[in-house]
Amino acid sequence: MKVPLLDLKPQYRSLKKEIDAAVGQVLESQQFILGEPVATLEQTLAHYCKCRYAIGVSSGTDALLAALMLEALGPGDEAITTPYTFFATAGTIARIGAKPVFVDINPVSYTIDPDQIEASITKKTKAIVPVHLFGQMAEMEPILSIAQTHQLIVIEDAAQAIGAEHKGRRAGSSGPTGCFSFFPSKNLGAAGDAGMVVTHDPDRARRLRYLRVHGADRPYQHPYIGGNFRLDALQAAILAAKVPYLDRWITARQNHAVQYNQLFAQTTLLDKELIRLPEVVTDRPVFHQYVIRATQRDALRGFLKEKGIETGVYYPLPLHLQPCFAYLGYQKGDFPESEQAADEALALPLYPELEAAAREYIVARIHEFYNA
Repeated sequence: MKVPLLDLKPQYRSLKKEIDAAVGQVLESQQFILGEPVATLEQTLAHYCKCRYAIGVSSGTDALLAALMLEALGPGDEAITTPYTFFATAGTIARIGAKPVFVDINPVSYTIDPDQIEASITKKTKAIVPVHLFGQMAEMEPILSIAQTHQLIVIEDAAQAIGAEHKGRRAGSSGPTGCFSFFPSKNLGAAGDAGMVVTHDPDRARRLRYLRVHGADRPYQHPYIGGNFRLDALQAAILAAKVPYLDRWITARQNHAVQYNQLFAQTTLLDKELIRLPEVVTDRPVFHQYVIRATQRDALRGFLKEKGIETGVYYPLPLHLQPCFAYLGYQKGDFPESEQAADEALALPLYPELEAAAREYIVARIHEFYNA
């Protein structure tokens, strides 16, 4: 049996009429930059994320970059984040000239450990950038409390967690700004790059709209230095066609995760501590990934590949060990939980249309590997 890590074709086939019609309308209008499709999507997703405003941008990376620029971070400033995340989180901090300061993760949630944040705060610290990873949320209450005490800005990297919710707060809605990615593999994916920044603050929303068009508040007038962060109308139209199905897809992902857990519980793998299942720490997880901890992870991955099963490793080299961040002076061993996760974490196939037979096949092959 062949089981891809992600297969987007069934989703497109099920929505082909709606998506093709939405794209056709944009093509007929010949209005491709911002415009009505973007405004409609912004209104829809602001409501969905329980925020007052949503500002469509060109990618999740540009969402982070615009949010950092909005807060005027730059040379001499520091922003605290996690080394166990996609590159863009720390990369955007470095791009604006600020210094990424890393704090280790909670090994259960894979998100930044709030208990370790205050020790890394200095006079130069200006922001905390927590990351909601694999569809679960970082512990926002203590993070917001720390930020308030030290007068810091909180920018949520919610790229993997649209729709996740904890204690009544949706991902992206807790701090001044939240940033989303609509990369095709995300739970809500475009047909290319796309992103969004959400906020409750009308002034931030106004300035973000300027920042995405080179800092202009009207043609050829630039009160700010911004960038070309505009969301294409085509991508907005495709995303708007998909939004009504997002909660249904989230429910399917949650059900698949439960069924994975049940299948693994029927084996001896958990008793022997050969693998560890993901633990739910968020009231409403959205399971962007289903990530297990596995002994002999790389050998297991190779075995599964031979059996036709694709898996993913997020992330094999934490950011503090990346060559481009060598100037920060971190060494191997500085963030042991992030490093251990990098060595053990394995993402199994999980998408709404994944069939039960495929999940059964995957678990059976993992059991076969450890009992060979």
